[in-house]
Amino acid sequence: MVLHWFRRDLRLEDNHALSSACQYSKERGSHVQCIFIFDSNILSELENPRDRRVAFIHAELQRIQFELAQQGAQLWVVYGDPIVWHTRWSEDPSVEALFANRDYEPYAGLRDTSVAQLYAEKGKPCKWVKDHVLMEPHEVLKEDRTPYLVFTPYARKWKSLLPPEGLAAFPDAKGPWSPPSPAYTFPSLEDLGFQACSLAIPSREIPMDVLAHYKETRDFPGEAGTSRLSVHLRFGTRSIRSLARSAYPTHETYVNELIWRDFYQMILKHFPQCPDKAIKPAYDHIRWENNTEHFASWCQGETGYPLVDAGMRELNETGFMHNRVRMVVASFLTKHLLLDWRLGAAYFAAKLLDFDLASNVGGWQWASGSGCDAAPYFRIFNPSSQMERFDKAAVYVKKWVPEYGTSTYPVPIVDHKMARERALFRYKEGLSFASLM
Repeated sequence: MVLHWFRRDLRLEDNHALSSACQYSKERGSHVQCIFIFDSNILSELENPRDRRVAFIHAELQRIQFELAQQGAQLWVVYGDPIVWHTRWSEDPSVEALFANRDYEPYAGLRDTSVAQLYAEKGKPCKWVKDHVLMEPHEVLKEDRTPYLVFTPYARKWKSLLPPEGLAAFPDAKGPWSPPSPAYTFPSLEDLGFQACSLAIPSREIPMDVLAHYKETRDFPGEAGTSRLSVHLRFGTRSIRSLARSAYPTHETYVNELIWRDFYQMILKHFPQCPDKAIKPAYDHIRWENNTEHFASWCQGETGYPLVDAGMRELNETGFMHNRVRMVVASFLTKHLLLDWRLGAAYFAAKLLDFDLASNVGGWQWASGSGCDAAPYFRIFNPSSQMERFDKAAVYVKKWVPEYGTSTYPVPIVDHKMARERALFRYKEGLSFASLM
């Protein structure tokens, strides 16, 4: 029996590791058994019992279970520490090998190293392959083998290195499957310590009209101008290769967004400390404010800046936020309120349905000026100007801030001019101090 371990690849089609496991099994006259582990180390950190991500994963696993059942197979879904479960499976004489797609997050790297050692001790192979990205962190580097810190040269090198077969689909998984086992029953959300919640999940299909006009419409939150596929990319319910095939090379702007994903995965792999520390160390010397009331107003969408408030309310209600608005609210927190970017990153981590550690940290460090390819510290978005440019008719704002334009809407919690001058001073101060050390 060959195990395929689902993680960030919740689909049967165009799944590199699963396709490889099926081929491996056919060659050896064996069978494939698909597994998924609800990792207690991760779930125990989630405070909301109605966490949308857990509900989404649970629903997608039920879909996979149904698809496998139609082929006479069963998905083993368990809860607990992956090391404990893999100790059990590696010691099982009927288990011959483990296949999984690579995960580049720091915790995943430590976990997978330990898992591989378990199987190696039993003389059983572990096969880790590329699936979640188009180009892996080690594939696109400078000539001296150091990582790029600026996106444009990275993207140029990425495009020059992408092989013709790099976007090809892997054969869909069709077994041979292990027969169902009564020892494994599908846990409910309640079994996992969570509760059902309402989910508004976009289609897994990319709207071709959106793709055709993506370059012109992607920055306008009041329009249906983006693919809304980020959650499917995050959990692998849609293959990254399939999206790239739809866009490459004609729709360059959309392809560049996919390359940004690879870029941030590369940065996280080479700078595993970046969730907690600035990639540019000098920026850890900025004196941040400690205003809990301002942070609460930002979280609740009550800052008196309509575009910021609309974005935060959309996030709180749906688990989603338009990318242009993400940049505005992140700039507002770090520059106008002068609050530590790590506070915002943690809040997004708790709320975003499409939360991805690499992209989240990369985006927040970009907004604060402390990361790779970052906006210069003196670039401070004016939320009012951003609204005038990207939501001039207030279509987006009025959807999420119905009291906008009435006497009940709060006045701005900070003055734009004052906040801008304070941010410029603090950033200069912090960077000057760092230069003396």
